[in-house]
Amino acid sequence: MKKILLLAGDYVEDYEAMVPFQMLQMAGYDVHSVCPGKKPGESVKTAVHDFEGDQTYSEKRGHNFAINYDFDQVNPADYAGLVIPGGRAPEYLRLNQGLIEIVKQFFGSGKPVAAICHGPQILVAAGVLRGKKCTAYPAVKPDIVMAGATWVEPAPSADNAVVDGMLVTAPAWPAHPQWMASFIKMLGGTVSAGK
Repeated sequence: MKKILLLAGDYVEDYEAMVPFQMLQMAGYDVHSVCPGKKPGESVKTAVHDFEGDQTYSEKRGHNFAINYDFDQVNPADYAGLVIPGGRAPEYLRLNQGLIEIVKQFFGSGKPVAAICHGPQILVAAGVLRGKKCTAYPAVKPDIVMAGATWVEPAPSADNAVVDGMLVTAPAWPAHPQWMASFIKMLGGTVSAGK
């Protein structure tokens, strides 16, 4: 069974952690959720972000998301791919040098990486976006552009994903079907279309 690494932290976006975690398990992957400073059996708090007509997303307290693997034991060589959810967690997770090194190793080895919403903030901090095409939550656009990447506008319904080599990015959780389908294909899996 292929292993996938999922980076989480307190106030990670609820849907962007839980839904990919479950979708990847359903597709036959062993998903390790990790958080610096947390041990297996502990959890992180999540935030539910929604689009309700305000100038930015609204935020409500979500569920607890279980951490099932020890961050300090992560060896990127053991994993087929990396998932970086959004929410508020990326803004402080990007300050953890060990986490940044993990991200750099995934890119250095050419393994698939999926980042969504504010997740690309971690990619900016890792210095891996130069020359890439990507998208994210619109407020992250200045960071992505300053990192030397080409910004791709989110669809009006925020349901598009952008693929550039082994990187797939998306603006928000409405893009889950396209985002995860692209990631699973990069991993060598098959996805059948709904509808």
